[in-house]
Amino acid sequence: MALTLTQLRYLVAVARYGSVTMAAKALNVSQPSISVAIDNVEDALGQKLFVRQRGSGIALTSFGRSAVAKARQVLGEADELAALGSREADVGGELVLGCFEDLAPYFAPALIRSYSERCPSVTVIVRDESFETLGRRLADSAIDLGLTYDLGLPAHFKRVLLHELRPHALLPAGHVLADQRTVSLADLAAHPLISTDQPHSWQHMLDLFLSRGLSPIAQSSTSSFELQRSMVANGFGVAVSYTRPHGDRSYDGLPLVCKPLSDPLPMQRIILTHDTRQRLPKAALAFIEVAKAWFASHDVFTA
Repeated sequence: MALTLTQLRYLVAVARYGSVTMAAKALNVSQPSISVAIDNVEDALGQKLFVRQRGSGIALTSFGRSAVAKARQVLGEADELAALGSREADVGGELVLGCFEDLAPYFAPALIRSYSERCPSVTVIVRDESFETLGRRLADSAIDLGLTYDLGLPAHFKRVLLHELRPHALLPAGHVLADQRTVSLADLAAHPLISTDQPHSWQHMLDLFLSRGLSPIAQSSTSSFELQRSMVANGFGVAVSYTRPHGDRSYDGLPLVCKPLSDPLPMQRIILTHDTRQRLPKAALAFIEVAKAWFASHDVFTA
């Protein structure tokens, strides 16, 4: 068997992007070069690594997941070897960070900046993901670590706690509840509820109401957290959220009112997660330590 590091890098890129075309574009090489490399790796290993999915690129086979995980390990060790001569860092290579899309803009840039100061030889790639795609890409070795809320993850995923958040009510300015010091879920249940269309997020919010014997009035669902905030600010309903950006205004400039919830509700956890069936590279282990230190020294989603 004669596999090259270049072939392994092409393999990992195709797994990451789910497309030969996208991998070729990201690596700035020709699509046939990628295809030939994948064929060579499959011939050397004697099994198919990918299957084509009509209209949605390609997906890893079960054997392909194992092969990509091992390829990432080999590449990580090769990059660490190459970094031995560097005085700047003892950690090198590449780190692919998947971030739940609602959290990504608030934490990913600052974390990467802090991490780059400690590990300047590591190339960090950021992917924003939904709850569903995050778990799948972790299992497929397309990403190393996931930054997310602790929702919808398999039991075999390790969870590294970074921060815990209390939920709050989100109201339009001038709402009948806006002058109260706190509001309850019973107060909110009497008004139309704006939710996001992330299944795990919606189910979690629904469970909060159900735990108090309440059934909220579903008004509409939105595709993003910021659209949810704008819908509330424009008076279409109320919302419950853990995420709170600095500055209580929606994207279209309207004011929002955030109120603590009086109910004794469970905290939500911001975590780093990874698939325990795969070996974490040193670059990922270093990122975990940087992230824990960053969250310990910063106020998160405070007024």
